[in-house]
Amino acid sequence: MKFLTKISNTIMEKLLPDPYIFVAILTVLVLFLGVVLTDSSPLDMVVYWGDGFWGLLAFTMQMVIVLAAGHVLANSPIFKKFLSTIASKIQKPSSAIIIVTFVSLIACWINWGFGLVIGALFAKEIARHVKKVDYRLLIASAYSGFVVWHGGLAGSIPLSVATNGHPFADIMGVVPTSETIFTPYNLFIALVIGFTLPFFNRWMMPKEDDVVEVDPALLKEEKVSFPPAERTFASWSERSSLLTILIGLIGLSYLIYHFATKGFALDLNIVNSIFIILGIILHGSPQRFLAAAQEAIKTTSGIVFQFPFYAGIMGMMTASGLAIVFSEWFIAISNDFTFYLFTFYSAGLVNFFVPSGGGQWAVQAPIMLEAAGAMGADYAKTAMAIAWGDAWTNMIQPFWALPALAIAGLRAKDIMGFCLFVLIYTGIIISIGFLFF
Repeated sequence: MKFLTKISNTIMEKLLPDPYIFVAILTVLVLFLGVVLTDSSPLDMVVYWGDGFWGLLAFTMQMVIVLAAGHVLANSPIFKKFLSTIASKIQKPSSAIIIVTFVSLIACWINWGFGLVIGALFAKEIARHVKKVDYRLLIASAYSGFVVWHGGLAGSIPLSVATNGHPFADIMGVVPTSETIFTPYNLFIALVIGFTLPFFNRWMMPKEDDVVEVDPALLKEEKVSFPPAERTFASWSERSSLLTILIGLIGLSYLIYHFATKGFALDLNIVNSIFIILGIILHGSPQRFLAAAQEAIKTTSGIVFQFPFYAGIMGMMTASGLAIVFSEWFIAISNDFTFYLFTFYSAGLVNFFVPSGGGQWAVQAPIMLEAAGAMGADYAKTAMAIAWGDAWTNMIQPFWALPALAIAGLRAKDIMGFCLFVLIYTGIIISIGFLFF
Protein backbone atom coordinates (compact mmCIF):
# COMPACT_ATOMS: atom_id res chain seq x y z
CA MET A 1 0.00 0.00 0.00
CA LYS A 2 2.87 2.40 0.85
CA PHE A 3 4.27 1.90 -2.65
CA LEU A 4 0.87 2.46 -4.29
CA THR A 5 0.14 5.62 -2.31
CA LYS A 6 3.60 6.95 -3.18
CA ILE A 7 2.85 6.45 -6.88
CA SER A 8 -0.61 8.00 -6.46
CA ASN A 9 0.82 11.05 -4.70
CA THR A 10 3.47 11.47 -7.40
CA ILE A 11 0.85 11.31 -10.15
CA MET A 12 -1.43 13.79 -8.38
CA GLU A 13 1.48 16.16 -7.81
CA LYS A 14 2.20 16.20 -11.54
CA LEU A 15 -1.31 16.07 -13.00
CA LEU A 16 -3.81 17.62 -10.60
CA PRO A 17 -4.06 21.37 -11.16
CA ASP A 18 -5.05 24.08 -8.73
CA PRO A 19 -8.78 23.83 -7.80
CA TYR A 20 -9.54 26.95 -9.87
CA ILE A 21 -7.94 25.36 -12.95
CA PHE A 22 -9.90 22.18 -12.18
CA VAL A 23 -13.24 24.00 -12.12
CA ALA A 24 -12.31 25.97 -15.26
CA ILE A 25 -11.60 22.69 -17.10
CA LEU A 26 -14.89 21.24 -15.82
CA THR A 27 -16.72 24.32 -17.12
CA VAL A 28 -15.35 23.88 -20.63
CA LEU A 29 -15.93 20.11 -20.53
CA VAL A 30 -19.58 20.41 -19.45
CA LEU A 31 -20.24 23.07 -22.10
CA PHE A 32 -18.78 20.75 -24.76
CA LEU A 33 -20.72 17.69 -23.52
CA GLY A 34 -23.93 19.70 -23.37
CA VAL A 35 -23.58 20.64 -27.03
CA VAL A 36 -22.68 17.08 -28.09
CA LEU A 37 -25.09 15.05 -25.94
CA THR A 38 -28.16 17.33 -25.76
CA ASP A 39 -30.11 19.59 -28.09
CA SER A 40 -28.43 22.68 -26.62
CA SER A 41 -26.42 25.02 -28.83
CA PRO A 42 -23.13 26.61 -27.69
CA LEU A 43 -25.02 29.84 -27.03
CA ASP A 44 -27.64 27.97 -25.00
CA MET A 45 -24.93 26.44 -22.80
CA VAL A 46 -23.29 29.83 -22.27
CA VAL A 47 -26.64 31.29 -21.23
CA TYR A 48 -27.31 28.37 -18.86
CA TRP A 49 -23.86 28.95 -17.34
CA GLY A 50 -24.42 32.67 -16.90
CA ASP A 51 -27.94 32.23 -15.49
CA GLY A 52 -26.69 29.71 -12.94
CA PHE A 53 -23.47 31.53 -12.01
CA TRP A 54 -24.94 33.11 -8.89
CA GLY A 55 -27.17 30.18 -7.98
CA LEU A 56 -25.06 29.24 -4.96
CA LEU A 57 -24.57 32.76 -3.65
CA ALA A 58 -26.35 32.18 -0.32
CA PHE A 59 -24.59 28.85 0.12
CA THR A 60 -21.22 30.43 -0.72
CA MET A 61 -21.73 32.96 2.05
CA GLN A 62 -22.64 30.17 4.46
CA MET A 63 -19.41 28.36 3.61
CA VAL A 64 -17.35 31.53 4.01
CA ILE A 65 -18.82 32.03 7.46
CA VAL A 66 -18.41 28.41 8.56
CA LEU A 67 -14.74 28.56 7.62
CA ALA A 68 -14.03 32.01 9.05
CA ALA A 69 -16.09 31.47 12.20
CA GLY A 70 -14.45 28.10 12.77
CA HIS A 71 -11.07 29.80 12.54
CA VAL A 72 -12.13 32.48 14.99
CA LEU A 73 -13.39 29.90 17.47
CA ALA A 74 -10.25 27.78 17.18
CA ASN A 75 -8.02 30.81 17.79
CA SER A 76 -9.75 31.76 21.02
CA PRO A 77 -7.45 31.16 24.01
CA ILE A 78 -9.70 28.61 25.75
CA PHE A 79 -10.53 26.56 22.65
CA LYS A 80 -6.91 26.64 21.51
CA LYS A 81 -5.83 25.30 24.89
CA PHE A 82 -8.54 22.62 24.71
CA LEU A 83 -7.36 21.37 21.30
CA SER A 84 -3.74 21.60 22.38
CA THR A 85 -4.39 19.56 25.54
CA ILE A 86 -6.02 16.74 23.58
CA ALA A 87 -3.39 16.83 20.84
CA SER A 88 -0.56 16.72 23.38
CA LYS A 89 -1.81 13.32 24.61
CA ILE A 90 -1.13 11.82 21.18
CA GLN A 91 2.46 10.65 20.80
CA LYS A 92 2.70 8.30 17.80
CA PRO A 93 2.09 9.22 14.13
CA SER A 94 -0.08 6.12 13.72
CA SER A 95 -2.27 7.15 16.64
CA ALA A 96 -2.56 10.65 15.18
CA ILE A 97 -3.92 9.32 11.88
CA ILE A 98 -6.41 6.97 13.56
CA ILE A 99 -7.73 9.52 16.05
CA VAL A 100 -8.06 12.36 13.52
CA THR A 101 -10.01 10.10 11.15
CA PHE A 102 -12.28 8.84 13.90
CA VAL A 103 -13.02 12.34 15.22
CA SER A 104 -13.73 13.59 11.71
CA LEU A 105 -16.07 10.67 10.95
CA ILE A 106 -18.13 11.27 14.08
CA ALA A 107 -18.24 15.04 13.61
CA CYS A 108 -19.22 14.78 9.92
CA TRP A 109 -21.90 12.18 10.64
CA ILE A 110 -23.41 14.62 13.16
CA ASN A 111 -23.04 17.67 10.90
CA TRP A 112 -20.90 18.06 7.81
CA GLY A 113 -20.10 21.77 8.29
CA PHE A 114 -19.00 21.14 11.86
CA GLY A 115 -16.96 18.11 10.82
CA LEU A 116 -15.14 19.79 7.93
CA VAL A 117 -13.81 22.59 10.11
CA ILE A 118 -13.22 20.74 13.40
CA GLY A 119 -11.44 17.85 11.71
CA ALA A 120 -8.97 20.12 9.92
CA LEU A 121 -8.38 22.33 12.97
CA PHE A 122 -7.76 19.29 15.17
CA ALA A 123 -5.36 17.82 12.60
CA LYS A 124 -3.40 21.04 12.41
CA GLU A 125 -3.11 21.18 16.20
CA ILE A 126 -1.88 17.58 16.29
CA ALA A 127 0.81 18.51 13.76
CA ARG A 128 2.22 20.91 16.37
CA HIS A 129 2.73 18.09 18.88
CA VAL A 130 3.40 14.86 16.96
CA LYS A 131 6.71 14.60 15.17
CA LYS A 132 7.32 12.56 12.03
CA VAL A 133 3.63 12.39 11.10
CA ASP A 134 2.94 12.91 7.41
CA TYR A 135 1.06 16.21 7.30
CA ARG A 136 -0.53 15.45 3.93
CA LEU A 137 -2.01 12.17 5.19
CA LEU A 138 -3.05 13.83 8.45
CA ILE A 139 -5.14 16.43 6.59
CA ALA A 140 -6.41 13.83 4.11
CA SER A 141 -7.55 11.74 7.09
CA ALA A 142 -9.35 14.74 8.56
CA TYR A 143 -11.10 15.27 5.21
CA SER A 144 -11.86 11.57 4.67
CA GLY A 145 -14.51 11.61 7.42
CA PHE A 146 -16.62 13.76 5.11
CA VAL A 147 -17.50 10.64 3.11
CA VAL A 148 -20.22 9.68 5.64
CA TRP A 149 -22.00 13.03 5.86
CA HIS A 150 -24.93 12.31 3.55
CA GLY A 151 -25.79 9.15 5.43
CA GLY A 152 -25.71 11.04 8.73
CA LEU A 153 -27.91 13.26 10.86
CA ALA A 154 -27.47 16.32 8.62
CA GLY A 155 -27.84 14.57 5.25
CA SER A 156 -29.75 16.98 3.04
CA ILE A 157 -31.59 14.32 0.99
CA PRO A 158 -32.91 12.18 3.88
CA LEU A 159 -33.89 15.32 5.78
CA SER A 160 -35.56 16.78 2.69
CA VAL A 161 -37.75 13.73 2.01
CA ALA A 162 -38.71 13.62 5.70
CA THR A 163 -40.18 17.13 5.44
CA ASN A 164 -43.88 17.69 4.78
CA GLY A 165 -44.52 19.13 1.34
CA HIS A 166 -41.09 18.34 -0.09
CA PRO A 167 -40.87 18.65 -3.92
CA PHE A 168 -41.32 14.93 -4.59
CA ALA A 169 -43.91 14.13 -1.92
CA ASP A 170 -46.52 13.32 -4.58
CA ILE A 171 -44.28 10.50 -5.86
CA MET A 172 -42.72 9.00 -2.72
CA GLY A 173 -44.69 10.59 0.13
CA VAL A 174 -43.04 11.82 3.31
CA VAL A 175 -40.27 9.39 4.26
CA PRO A 176 -39.24 9.28 7.95
CA THR A 177 -35.56 8.95 8.84
CA SER A 178 -36.28 5.45 10.14
CA GLU A 179 -36.55 4.46 6.46
CA THR A 180 -33.40 6.30 5.37
CA ILE A 181 -30.72 7.20 7.93
CA PHE A 182 -31.59 4.47 10.45
CA THR A 183 -32.09 1.55 8.08
CA PRO A 184 -29.88 -1.57 8.38
CA TYR A 185 -28.10 -0.95 5.07
CA ASN A 186 -27.31 2.69 5.87
CA LEU A 187 -26.10 1.89 9.38
CA PHE A 188 -24.03 -0.99 7.99
CA ILE A 189 -22.28 1.36 5.55
CA ALA A 190 -21.71 4.10 8.14
CA LEU A 191 -20.51 1.74 10.89
CA VAL A 192 -18.17 -0.31 8.69
CA ILE A 193 -16.60 2.85 7.30
CA GLY A 194 -16.52 4.38 10.78
CA PHE A 195 -14.68 1.47 12.38
CA THR A 196 -12.34 0.55 9.52
CA LEU A 197 -11.43 3.78 7.71
CA PRO A 198 -9.18 5.04 10.57
CA PHE A 199 -7.08 1.88 10.25
CA PHE A 200 -7.15 2.01 6.45
CA ASN A 201 -5.75 5.54 6.61
CA ARG A 202 -3.09 4.36 9.03
CA TRP A 203 -2.22 1.63 6.51
CA MET A 204 -1.43 4.34 3.96
CA MET A 205 1.28 5.88 6.15
CA PRO A 206 4.39 6.39 4.00
CA LYS A 207 7.81 5.02 4.85
CA GLU A 208 9.80 7.15 7.24
CA ASP A 209 12.04 8.43 4.44
CA ASP A 210 8.99 9.55 2.44
CA VAL A 211 7.21 11.36 5.28
CA VAL A 212 6.41 15.01 4.55
CA GLU A 213 6.23 16.82 7.88
CA VAL A 214 4.40 20.07 8.33
CA ASP A 215 6.13 23.23 7.20
CA PRO A 216 6.79 25.17 10.45
CA ALA A 217 5.71 28.34 8.64
CA LEU A 218 2.15 26.95 8.44
CA LEU A 219 2.02 26.64 12.22
CA LYS A 220 3.49 30.03 12.95
CA GLU A 221 1.09 32.39 14.67
CA GLU A 222 1.45 36.12 14.32
CA LYS A 223 1.03 38.00 17.56
CA VAL A 224 -1.66 40.62 17.29
CA SER A 225 -0.76 43.99 18.74
CA PHE A 226 -3.37 46.54 19.76
CA PRO A 227 -2.99 50.32 20.08
CA PRO A 228 -2.67 51.63 23.64
CA ALA A 229 -5.90 52.26 25.49
CA GLU A 230 -7.28 55.79 25.49
CA ARG A 231 -9.78 57.50 27.73
CA THR A 232 -12.47 57.59 25.07
CA PHE A 233 -15.77 55.77 24.62
CA ALA A 234 -14.52 54.17 21.40
CA SER A 235 -11.40 52.77 23.08
CA TRP A 236 -13.34 51.57 26.12
CA SER A 237 -16.07 49.87 24.09
CA GLU A 238 -13.55 48.00 21.95
CA ARG A 239 -11.91 46.52 25.04
CA SER A 240 -14.99 46.11 27.23
CA SER A 241 -16.36 42.67 28.01
CA LEU A 242 -19.81 44.14 28.67
CA LEU A 243 -20.96 44.01 25.03
CA THR A 244 -19.49 40.54 24.71
CA ILE A 245 -21.52 39.36 27.70
CA LEU A 246 -24.73 40.93 26.41
CA ILE A 247 -24.37 39.57 22.86
CA GLY A 248 -23.35 36.21 24.29
CA LEU A 249 -26.48 36.07 26.45
CA ILE A 250 -28.71 36.97 23.50
CA GLY A 251 -27.05 34.35 21.30
CA LEU A 252 -27.10 31.58 23.91
CA SER A 253 -30.74 32.32 24.71
CA TYR A 254 -31.66 31.87 21.06
CA LEU A 255 -29.72 28.60 20.79
CA ILE A 256 -31.43 27.23 23.90
CA TYR A 257 -34.80 28.22 22.43
CA HIS A 258 -33.94 26.64 19.08
CA PHE A 259 -32.95 23.27 20.52
CA ALA A 260 -35.82 23.31 23.05
CA THR A 261 -38.44 23.86 20.33
CA LYS A 262 -36.91 22.05 17.35
CA GLY A 263 -34.88 19.28 18.94
CA PHE A 264 -31.35 18.46 17.82
CA ALA A 265 -31.73 20.23 14.47
CA LEU A 266 -28.27 21.20 13.24
CA ASP A 267 -28.42 22.91 9.88
CA LEU A 268 -25.59 25.01 8.50
CA ASN A 269 -27.06 28.26 9.82
CA ILE A 270 -27.22 26.90 13.37
CA VAL A 271 -23.65 25.60 13.14
CA ASN A 272 -22.54 29.05 12.01
CA SER A 273 -24.50 30.67 14.84
CA ILE A 274 -22.83 28.39 17.39
CA PHE A 275 -19.36 29.14 15.98
CA ILE A 276 -19.92 32.91 15.93
CA ILE A 277 -21.52 33.15 19.38
CA LEU A 278 -18.89 30.98 21.04
CA GLY A 279 -16.15 32.88 19.20
CA ILE A 280 -17.46 36.20 20.53
CA ILE A 281 -17.72 34.87 24.07
CA LEU A 282 -14.38 33.07 24.19
CA HIS A 283 -12.37 36.00 22.77
CA GLY A 284 -13.60 38.17 25.62
CA SER A 285 -13.59 41.57 23.94
CA PRO A 286 -14.83 42.97 20.60
CA GLN A 287 -11.29 44.05 19.75
CA ARG A 288 -9.86 40.54 20.02
CA PHE A 289 -12.83 38.97 18.24
CA LEU A 290 -12.56 41.38 15.29
CA ALA A 291 -8.79 40.87 15.02
CA ALA A 292 -9.31 37.10 14.84
CA ALA A 293 -12.09 37.54 12.27
CA GLN A 294 -9.91 39.75 10.08
CA GLU A 295 -7.20 37.09 10.06
CA ALA A 296 -9.66 34.26 9.43
CA ILE A 297 -11.31 35.88 6.41
CA LYS A 298 -8.02 35.64 4.49
CA THR A 299 -8.53 31.88 4.15
CA THR A 300 -11.85 32.15 2.30
CA SER A 301 -10.75 33.47 -1.10
CA GLY A 302 -10.85 30.03 -2.74
CA ILE A 303 -14.49 29.60 -1.80
CA VAL A 304 -15.53 33.11 -2.82
CA PHE A 305 -14.14 32.88 -6.34
CA GLN A 306 -14.66 29.18 -7.14
CA PHE A 307 -18.15 28.36 -5.90
CA PRO A 308 -19.83 30.60 -8.52
CA PHE A 309 -18.16 28.55 -11.26
CA TYR A 310 -19.63 25.36 -9.79
CA ALA A 311 -23.00 27.09 -9.70
CA GLY A 312 -22.57 27.86 -13.41
CA ILE A 313 -21.72 24.21 -14.09
CA MET A 314 -24.78 23.14 -12.14
CA GLY A 315 -26.86 25.55 -14.23
CA MET A 316 -25.57 23.96 -17.45
CA MET A 317 -26.09 20.41 -16.16
CA THR A 318 -29.65 21.13 -15.07
CA ALA A 319 -30.98 23.35 -17.85
CA SER A 320 -29.47 21.34 -20.71
CA GLY A 321 -30.63 17.99 -19.32
CA LEU A 322 -27.06 16.67 -19.26
CA ALA A 323 -27.46 15.31 -15.71
CA ILE A 324 -30.51 13.37 -16.87
CA VAL A 325 -28.51 11.95 -19.81
CA PHE A 326 -25.88 10.65 -17.38
CA SER A 327 -28.54 9.13 -15.12
CA GLU A 328 -30.30 7.43 -18.02
CA TRP A 329 -27.05 5.75 -19.07
CA PHE A 330 -26.95 3.92 -15.74
CA ILE A 331 -30.68 3.16 -15.73
CA ALA A 332 -30.30 1.52 -19.14
CA ILE A 333 -27.86 -1.07 -17.77
CA SER A 334 -29.67 -1.64 -14.46
CA ASN A 335 -31.84 -4.55 -13.38
CA ASP A 336 -33.74 -5.36 -10.18
CA PHE A 337 -30.53 -6.47 -8.44
CA THR A 338 -28.20 -3.68 -9.58
CA PHE A 339 -30.56 -0.69 -9.68
CA TYR A 340 -29.48 0.83 -6.34
CA LEU A 341 -25.82 0.17 -7.10
CA PHE A 342 -25.95 1.95 -10.46
CA THR A 343 -28.01 4.75 -8.94
CA PHE A 344 -25.16 5.20 -6.47
CA TYR A 345 -22.58 5.22 -9.30
CA SER A 346 -24.60 7.65 -11.40
CA ALA A 347 -24.85 10.02 -8.44
CA GLY A 348 -21.09 9.76 -7.96
CA LEU A 349 -20.57 10.81 -11.57
CA VAL A 350 -23.06 13.67 -11.45
CA ASN A 351 -21.48 14.90 -8.20
CA PHE A 352 -18.33 15.86 -10.10
CA PHE A 353 -20.35 18.50 -11.90
CA VAL A 354 -23.08 19.27 -9.34
CA PRO A 355 -21.27 19.14 -5.97
CA SER A 356 -24.30 20.16 -3.94
CA GLY A 357 -26.45 17.59 -2.20
CA GLY A 358 -29.67 19.56 -2.52
CA GLY A 359 -28.87 20.61 -6.09
CA GLN A 360 -28.06 17.06 -7.12
CA TRP A 361 -31.29 15.73 -5.61
CA ALA A 362 -33.29 18.32 -7.55
CA VAL A 363 -31.54 17.27 -10.77
CA GLN A 364 -31.57 13.48 -10.40
CA ALA A 365 -34.68 12.77 -8.34
CA PRO A 366 -37.25 13.09 -11.17
CA ILE A 367 -35.58 10.57 -13.47
CA MET A 368 -34.35 8.14 -10.78
CA LEU A 369 -37.67 8.07 -8.89
CA GLU A 370 -39.52 7.46 -12.15
CA ALA A 371 -37.19 4.55 -12.90
CA ALA A 372 -37.62 3.22 -9.35
CA GLY A 373 -41.38 3.28 -9.77
CA ALA A 374 -41.16 1.41 -13.09
CA MET A 375 -38.91 -1.26 -11.55
CA GLY A 376 -40.88 -1.52 -8.32
CA ALA A 377 -37.83 -0.36 -6.35
CA ASP A 378 -37.93 1.32 -2.97
CA TYR A 379 -38.07 5.12 -3.25
CA ALA A 380 -36.33 5.72 0.07
CA LYS A 381 -33.41 3.45 -0.79
CA THR A 382 -33.14 5.12 -4.19
CA ALA A 383 -32.86 8.49 -2.44
CA MET A 384 -30.12 7.15 -0.14
CA ALA A 385 -28.23 5.70 -3.11
CA ILE A 386 -28.13 9.22 -4.59
CA ALA A 387 -27.11 10.62 -1.20
CA TRP A 388 -24.16 8.24 -0.82
CA GLY A 389 -23.07 8.82 -4.42
CA ASP A 390 -23.05 12.55 -3.74
CA ALA A 391 -20.86 12.05 -0.66
CA TRP A 392 -18.59 9.39 -2.15
CA THR A 393 -16.88 11.22 -5.01
CA ASN A 394 -16.27 14.25 -2.80
CA MET A 395 -13.09 12.38 -1.91
CA ILE A 396 -11.56 13.36 -5.26
CA GLN A 397 -13.57 16.51 -5.96
CA PRO A 398 -11.65 19.59 -4.66
CA PHE A 399 -14.86 21.61 -4.14
CA TRP A 400 -15.51 20.38 -0.59
CA ALA A 401 -11.83 20.07 0.31
CA LEU A 402 -11.34 23.85 0.02
CA PRO A 403 -12.22 24.66 3.67
CA ALA A 404 -9.89 21.96 5.03
CA LEU A 405 -7.11 22.96 2.62
CA ALA A 406 -7.48 26.62 3.57
CA ILE A 407 -7.13 25.77 7.26
CA ALA A 408 -4.19 23.43 6.65
CA GLY A 409 -2.36 25.66 4.18
CA LEU A 410 -2.07 22.85 1.63
CA ARG A 411 -3.00 22.37 -2.03
CA ALA A 412 -5.51 19.86 -3.37
CA LYS A 413 -2.72 17.88 -5.04
CA ASP A 414 -1.09 17.37 -1.62
CA ILE A 415 -3.91 15.17 -0.29
CA MET A 416 -5.70 13.75 -3.33
CA GLY A 417 -3.24 10.88 -3.77
CA PHE A 418 -4.43 9.51 -0.43
CA CYS A 419 -8.06 10.47 -1.03
CA LEU A 420 -8.10 8.42 -4.22
CA PHE A 421 -7.59 5.24 -2.18
CA VAL A 422 -10.20 6.37 0.33
CA LEU A 423 -12.58 6.66 -2.64
CA ILE A 424 -11.81 3.11 -3.78
CA TYR A 425 -12.03 1.60 -0.29
CA THR A 426 -15.26 3.31 0.74
CA GLY A 427 -16.75 2.68 -2.70
CA ILE A 428 -16.40 -1.08 -2.11
CA ILE A 429 -18.14 -0.85 1.28
CA ILE A 430 -20.99 1.32 -0.03
CA SER A 431 -21.45 -0.96 -3.05
CA ILE A 432 -21.76 -4.00 -0.76
CA GLY A 433 -24.32 -2.16 1.33
CA PHE A 434 -26.57 -1.46 -1.65
CA LEU A 435 -26.10 -4.86 -3.31
CA PHE A 436 -26.68 -7.23 -0.42
CA PHE A 437 -29.00 -5.42 2.03
